[in-house]
Amino acid sequence: MSKSAHDFGQASAKALGDRQSRAILHKAIGHIRVLRQRSVNAMPDFSERQARAVAVRDKTLARLPDLLETLEAKVTAAGGQVHFAETADSASALITKLLADRGVRLVVKGKSMVSEEIGLNDALAAAGIEAVETDLGEYIIQLAGQRPSHILAPALHVSKEQVSELFARKFGRTSTDIPEMTRIARDSLRQKFMAADAGITGCNIAIAETGTVTVLENEGNIRLSASCPPIHVAVMTLEKVVETLADAAVVLDILPPSATGQTLPVHLSFFTGARREGERDGPKEMHLVIVDNGRSEILADPVLRSILRCIRCGACLNVCPVYQSVGGHAYGTVYPGPMGSVLSPLLKDNPGDPRQPFACTHCAACAEACPAGIDHPALLQELRRRVSAGESDPAVTAFSLLARHPLLFGGAAALGRTFDPKLAEVAAVAPDSPVGRFLRGRAFPGLSRPFSRRFKSLARRLSRKQGGQS
Repeated sequence: MSKSAHDFGQASAKALGDRQSRAILHKAIGHIRVLRQRSVNAMPDFSERQARAVAVRDKTLARLPDLLETLEAKVTAAGGQVHFAETADSASALITKLLADRGVRLVVKGKSMVSEEIGLNDALAAAGIEAVETDLGEYIIQLAGQRPSHILAPALHVSKEQVSELFARKFGRTSTDIPEMTRIARDSLRQKFMAADAGITGCNIAIAETGTVTVLENEGNIRLSASCPPIHVAVMTLEKVVETLADAAVVLDILPPSATGQTLPVHLSFFTGARREGERDGPKEMHLVIVDNGRSEILADPVLRSILRCIRCGACLNVCPVYQSVGGHAYGTVYPGPMGSVLSPLLKDNPGDPRQPFACTHCAACAEACPAGIDHPALLQELRRRVSAGESDPAVTAFSLLARHPLLFGGAAALGRTFDPKLAEVAAVAPDSPVGRFLRGRAFPGLSRPFSRRFKSLARRLSRKQGGQS
């Protein structure tokens, strides 16, 4: 787990102070949760479907090297080319060179979190290649110069009024009517689709037996990005493969309901190779870039490998009290929330705070919501143990010492009860003091006597009461 300058604590404190963004976030997440719950409730056998999906994901991970070899062979046989990239930097460099060598100047991009992970847009810009996000949410935050705040809904934190102001600045057209704002974006993007030299997409599922890239979407932009330009580059992480079309169907059975509350999205596309002789449309070249970036090491870890079951539905983010409080940007990584707090520290060149696994209340709502059966709290606990075994946080070390010595713990608690009433006063007078910084964004009940002492008092009172009744 690499170190970084990002401070999750400071970023969280800043996010907690942004009431407008928090209100927007809560409203949007609340809507998504209602849709998901409605969809799951409509499937009485959802737990059985989930169990089948977990079995497929575990089978895939057990045979991953063989499946990747099969996938490579089938993609190649279908007229595509497969490229393997060990790190994020090598992946972005590979794609940039591939496009630059072909004289590409304009790229249209479908939504892809792995392209964010490898920093692809920055690499393309440095090479003089314009990359235009075509997912509406991604397009909005690209115009605003921001990063995605949610793996599924990248502009979740932006209100329609803010989008209206942004479009007025960029396009000179003002409206708060959502269909009209969509038209404004479509008018701009349509020109890009027709002029693009290449299209880049992600990959929800890769099917090894046929060499097929599968993508789900609601807007149609991914299909256009993959079909209109003469070059299609699909980017995936190595765990996204499954063995058969039947296995893909099992995963597809739970992905849309868990992600957007839909039985199926509006568009479900299967791309197999490049344009064949006699076909009138489709890309002349198809490239599949498979990114590792630390995942082979995760696969070899018997404790943490289950995080690779993740199907990127975002369900864990939508129920996480930490994510709902601070939003996605506070994490400082591409993948926020419970799944990100597990995955991000394990990736190579992780830009996040190594203390990120401690951003968890252990309420286990994420584990309950996860359709892939990932026990995020258990994995986060293991990461905490590994962080503490390396370079322990002073506060964690101090608490561990107190927890092992009851007398010291009792003395510290008594001291806390003595000064507890004064803490708020200190924070108000000196907001930048350690106490002030600690209480900023926190609210908790006052410290009371330990139950061991309260029980004795309660027992005496109960005894007196019973004696009076007899």
